[in-house]
Amino acid sequence: MRAIPRLLVSSVVRGSQQGDSHGGVYLVDFEAQSCEQLLDWNAGAIDFAGRGGDRGLRGIAIIGEEVFLAASDELFVFDRAFRIRASYRNPYLKHAHEMWVHGGKLYVTSTGFDALLRMDLATRRFDLGISLSVEGAAVNASAFDPGAASGPMPVNHLHINNVHADDQGVYVSGRNLPALIRITRTSVGPAAVLPRGTHNARPFQGGVLYNDTDSDAVVWVRQDARVAIPTPRYEASALAHTGEDAFGIARQGFGRGLCVLSDTLVAAGSSPTTVAVHDLAAGRQVAAINVSLDVRNAAHGLAIWPF
Repeated sequence: MRAIPRLLVSSVVRGSQQGDSHGGVYLVDFEAQSCEQLLDWNAGAIDFAGRGGDRGLRGIAIIGEEVFLAASDELFVFDRAFRIRASYRNPYLKHAHEMWVHGGKLYVTSTGFDALLRMDLATRRFDLGISLSVEGAAVNASAFDPGAASGPMPVNHLHINNVHADDQGVYVSGRNLPALIRITRTSVGPAAVLPRGTHNARPFQGGVLYNDTDSDAVVWVRQDARVAIPTPRYEASALAHTGEDAFGIARQGFGRGLCVLSDTLVAAGSSPTTVAVHDLAAGRQVAAINVSLDVRNAAHGLAIWPF
């Protein structure tokens, strides 16, 4: 098996209260079997409205020497030493989850608007918004100007939580979408069927790869095969802060965060924050590092650390 690169992982502390840490960013090194916290997200002005809300850091995009991190209604830009360099807001950015970079554009899920926002990385301006809705069995996508006052209303019916873009289109998925949706200049439609409750769905090696969060497994489905690898689990006695989540949403095994490492290896996050590496060809987990045994501390974003 080839060497596993160092990975950056963001986390959300589910059910945290004001004054607590709300997550952080960690550097996971499989070769050294180590984990280093690079950033503790303990901002004081936390909005607790809604599921997840502003707690924690979410999507990660590493662009050149910069690290972009999503924190609900703001994108933060850090240098490689995690000194903040810039931040960006938009009226239509709320409860941001995952991000993706393609063709000089940064795509961000705006879960609180059932929408995507696109930033032009050359100008650092949001230049396109895409609002999604479902009517019967059809999924509709409507473009809007993220700089205009007449945009979509805040709504979170679909819980859009992931975006992936390549030369074939922009792919969108969410907990309440029954399919991976592909958007092109001329069409909108399903690229693959998904179970409800997924995270991180994307096309992969002739099929679809995703966290089946409700079933606690990483899943890769092709026309001729299905691979499902369970998320890591721990003895109940080993877990910390059980019963301290006033919202009742923290649990172990909650799978979120995926990062493709090769044609067969993928890294996946789960709670309590753990990064596991799975060999899809062998259908099994081949490595794992636990970041925290606090059951409220849940992995979110994953990215290869190139420095």
